[in-house]
Amino acid sequence: MATIESIQKAYIDFVLTEGQQPKSVYVFAKKNKMAEEEFYRFFGSFDAIEQSIWTGLAVKTISEIKGQDVWSQYSAREKALSFFYSFFELLKGSRSFVVYSVKKQPKTFGTPQIFTGMKDVFENFCNDLILEGLESNELSERKFFSNRYKDALWVQLVFVLNFWINDNSTGFEKTDEAIEKGINVTFDLFQRSPIDNLFEYGKFLAKNGGLKERMGFGSN
Repeated sequence: MATIESIQKAYIDFVLTEGQQPKSVYVFAKKNKMAEEEFYRFFGSFDAIEQSIWTGLAVKTISEIKGQDVWSQYSAREKALSFFYSFFELLKGSRSFVVYSVKKQPKTFGTPQIFTGMKDVFENFCNDLILEGLESNELSERKFFSNRYKDALWVQLVFVLNFWINDNSTGFEKTDEAIEKGINVTFDLFQRSPIDNLFEYGKFLAKNGGLKERMGFGSN
């Protein structure tokens, strides 16, 4: 009897062997000795299979890192780094499929359909750690920008994914370096900076008499 896992496995085997998706669900089902309706019991299309695989990778990563004893002691930055390192470590076991899946996606500015489930899982994870960071004052609360922090982390994930696919360094050490530098720069931007202090000072002056008066330029 077919299962989600057995169909995923058969699909991965097919695309890596043939270099393309099956011509039809009928052909795929016949090759794997299942009734066509069995396939549709679990998936509506081949892209839906890929979407479920990517979503599963994100879910498994989060489950594994949250199960670590030190998880509750991590800062928001450390939790983000933990996800990135663990996610790409997990991808190593499916590298051939990952390369195939990513490279066949059309070059567009939007999120490919196969990544939508993974993106939802990732952004929910990011929302939680960003909220923790804001509450602990590790991250800076910025009007109109704080709710975009998760978008910056998603962009970083997509960037590292494409970097990893083209990384030929031993043990993908260059990818590890890209993760470290990218996450640290991103979180540096999330944290309070001299610019924030300048804005706060300007708001204070504006609220308490205006800049001109405080600087001695008031009207006579």
